[in-house]
Parts: sequence; C-alpha cells; structure tokens
Amino acid sequence: MPTTQVTNSPGASTPLTPLTPLTQRVISHFGEMGSRWGINRTVGQIYALLYVLGQPLNADQIADYLTFSRSNVSMGLKELQSWRLVKLLHQPGDRREYFEPPKDIWDIFKTLLEERRRREIEPTLSMLRDALLENPANDIDKQAQQRMREMYNLIELSSSWFDDVQRLSPETLASLMKMGSKVKKLLDVRDKFRGTSSSSKTHGDHPDVQLTVQLKD
Repeated sequence: MPTTQVTNSPGASTPLTPLTPLTQRVISHFGEMGSRWGINRTVGQIYALLYVLGQPLNADQIADYLTFSRSNVSMGLKELQSWRLVKLLHQPGDRREYFEPPKDIWDIFKTLLEERRRREIEPTLSMLRDALLENPANDIDKQAQQRMREMYNLIELSSSWFDDVQRLSPETLASLMKMGSKVKKLLDVRDKFRGTSSSSKTHGDHPDVQLTVQLKD
C-alpha cells in the first residue's frame, strides 16, 4: 500500500494524518485475508482502516487514505453495513455521511458470529430439516437421512450454545475463555457430585469447596 498524504477534508471533525508504516501493514494484511473470510480485499482494508484509526471517516477520506475509487469505497461500505460492522453517523455542520465500527471489541465479535450463523448455518439447518421430513424411498435414502440427522443434531446443539454465548456479558465471556482446560475440571466435578449422596453434611464434602479446590489446581 503506498504512503498517502491525507489532508483534512472540509467539514471533518478532527485532523487526519498520514498512515504510519505499522497501520499500513495491518490494513494490507486485512485486505489479503479478506478473501479467506469470504469478503473482498477492498472491504477488508476499509474495515481495518476504520478500526485501527478509531475515528469516524467519510467515503472521500477513506478513498484518499486507501487510494481507492469512490465507487469501490461506496460498495465496500454497503457490504460492511450489511454485516452490521460499521454504523452511519453525521458530524455537526457536515452533510456528508461518516462511518465507524462498534467501539466494543466484544460487540464486533458477537456480530461476526451472528452474521455468519445467519448467512451460513441457518440455510444449512433449513435444508437438512426439509430433507429429514421427506419419506425415504429406499435404503440408500434411509442411510443418508441418518447421516443428515447426526449433522443436524450437531449443528443445532452448536446453535443453542451460540445463543447462550450471545446472552453472556463481555466480562463473563472473557472469563470463560480464560478458563481453558479448567472447564473440563468443572465438568468432572459436576459428574462426580451427581453420584454423591445429597445427605453429605461435612464442610469438606460440600461441592462448592471441592469445586474451588479443583479450579485452583
């Protein structure tokens, strides 16, 4: 990406400065990764620019920064809006439209997961659901339906887990991710005390005490 000298556009709320080599590398990388994530290079670079600069930009400013045509920037912004990864806003005394990504990184993470499920997972679930409702015509179809049912159940389980994750606060979600292998210990403790008599009264045998010990190991 060439170094671009960006001047402050009329009506801009804050001065714009040239991109540093560091920000240029990040923006270029997101453009290269775009095709692997199902988006084009332009969209990836526009989003990276908005994210790393951390300030609202209008389409003309984005075009100047990235040396893109105004039409390519407009199409890229529409794509990002369809993903709900940028929001539109206005500056006082300026009739142009400005764009910025969500400020909370966890909101971005959840939005990406939700959009990918809506675009990729839900159509697959719908197709499998319809296929499972059909009467199998032969043994081959019966076997195929059995395999499809296994796939449907797994995707449905993952989708239910995603709904639970979406309801968690960012703090709780971060804590859950940091637990890592301790989650398995938690499940082991749960299974252990399922088989323990509820009549146990001693303090040392209380599940909460045992759970604390397990998680600290």
